Amino acid sequence: MTNKTGVSRLLEIAGEKRGLMLVSGLLSSLSAVCMLVPYVSVFFILKELLEHAASPVLTDGAKMIRWGVIALIGLVSGLVMMYAGGMVSHIAAFRILYGLRIKLSSHIGKLPLGWLNSNSTGAVKKTLEHNVEKVEMFIAHHLPDLVHAAVTTILTIVVMFTLNVWLAIACIVPIVLGFAFQIALISGPKTKENLKQCHDSLERMNASAVQYVRGMPVVKVFGQTVQSFRQFYHDMIRYRDNGVKLSDQFQNGSLIFNVILGSIAAFVLPVGVFFLSRDPGSIAFATILLFFLVMAPSISTPMFKIMFLAETLRDIKEGVQRIDRILAQEYIPEPEHSRRPTSFDVSFAHVSFSYGTDPTDTNVLTDISFTARQGEVTALVGPSGAGKSTVANLVPRFWNVNTGAIRIGDVDIRKMATSDLMNTVAFVFQESFLFSDTVYNNIAVGLPEATSEEVYAAAKAAQCHSFIEKLPLGYDTLIGEGGVYLSGGEEQRISVARAILKNAPILVLDEATAFADPENEYEMQLALKVLMKNKTVIVIAHRLSTIRDAQQILVMESGRIVEQGRHESLISANGLYSRMWRSYRHAAQWHMGKQEVNAEHEHATQHYGG
Repeated sequence: MTNKTGVSRLLEIAGEKRGLMLVSGLLSSLSAVCMLVPYVSVFFILKELLEHAASPVLTDGAKMIRWGVIALIGLVSGLVMMYAGGMVSHIAAFRILYGLRIKLSSHIGKLPLGWLNSNSTGAVKKTLEHNVEKVEMFIAHHLPDLVHAAVTTILTIVVMFTLNVWLAIACIVPIVLGFAFQIALISGPKTKENLKQCHDSLERMNASAVQYVRGMPVVKVFGQTVQSFRQFYHDMIRYRDNGVKLSDQFQNGSLIFNVILGSIAAFVLPVGVFFLSRDPGSIAFATILLFFLVMAPSISTPMFKIMFLAETLRDIKEGVQRIDRILAQEYIPEPEHSRRPTSFDVSFAHVSFSYGTDPTDTNVLTDISFTARQGEVTALVGPSGAGKSTVANLVPRFWNVNTGAIRIGDVDIRKMATSDLMNTVAFVFQESFLFSDTVYNNIAVGLPEATSEEVYAAAKAAQCHSFIEKLPLGYDTLIGEGGVYLSGGEEQRISVARAILKNAPILVLDEATAFADPENEYEMQLALKVLMKNKTVIVIAHRLSTIRDAQQILVMESGRIVEQGRHESLISANGLYSRMWRSYRHAAQWHMGKQEVNAEHEHATQHYGG
């Protein structure tokens, strides 16, 4: 990871397309030179006019026309080269933008889910979009402008010192004063802190906006407004206040800078009048003074641009730090040589795990040991918070275990490349996620290289072919905005179709029938029966009736396995599973209008989640 920060880090990022950036910088420099040619032409035209002021008829008209043509050629050439430089810098910027987003997305994809859980979606979205766009603005616009302004300023100052040292100093003094004042203001610790607060509040506002939109059904049902959705409202107010505070801090400084830089002629004129009063007949000095008065406004233009770029770079620097902060996160390491298992039993050997990185963090799982055998169903049951989902998420290595090992066959999953592990494990989540794409493409995610016949066969096996054909465009129907919205049960069957298409030897199901209504549950069970055939299946079960026939049931409580066996033996043991089963049976018999509820059953239902 690079140790560079600020402008040097930005230039390092831009250096990924160094050749294009050099071409852009060269064209911007040549443009700056050409854009100064009209001023030089003005100088020689003024000189010609002043030298023959007493006898205008003696002026060389052809010479002045020639300098006018040179001025026009210089201006046109400068504009053409500025355009060419901008085109080259934009090509470089968009290529860097593409590469940077791919790099960030790839890196985020390798990070443990714990990092994603501890960072809001809004903050990650802001970095991927807003902060990366700022880098593109710097490379495409600000860097060529900076080169152009710097070359213009240097050449102008050199020309001024060549013509007259004292007048050149008179031009430089206000520039130095203005920049010194602004730099002291920009580089202060208070400014850095206010800028950081502004970025932080923008990230919080983005996160709250995402949460607000996702929670819109609740907001509407309870008659809430944006003001009463307190977190979003307070985050908007905080961002507004931080933005106003930052603007107020620069208000007086920017005003003083603009006044000083806009008044360069006021510094030049007294010096020029002083020297001209000592030699009133000096045509040469009068010409130089007029030239300085013409050039004074021109030198202020690149100065304003440089100052604007400096303020923008300060903002970009904060964004680049946030990009580097993501890239600095350590992802789950890949083995040098991936091993592939020959059998697909899943075994946990004395596994302990906590979501935090601090050794003192409380374990979510403690000393978990079991084997889920190929061709059998292993069910995980227990109260909410027992650690069932954590066990399931460790199988595809969404996190690394703290102690112990997880093996597929005789291979530790840490010795498998992520691509090999993902090809070995299929996961059907309780809350299905569908992309804003066609139904066909959502199923094909399971196996991108699958043929259309294989996709249709997977849909039929998942019992979703019939409802897909009833959609407006069938398999080509868009899901989400601009298309159709599916029910929870339909979404889950699409997810099952993905898993069927993937045909991985290990299957993890997180209550795949949770959103199915009674009519669809039978079809879901048929789909799952096809999916689970000859596979190692690990099921997280909330409906205990769905796992009665499981070859192995693991009963979890407080991160430990407290009971293990088949349904009948666990019922006979009269332990936690037996109590959960009785509670489940009572809940299944409950109906609206029942007046009496057994207190013990009510307590058990609340505690064990029904």
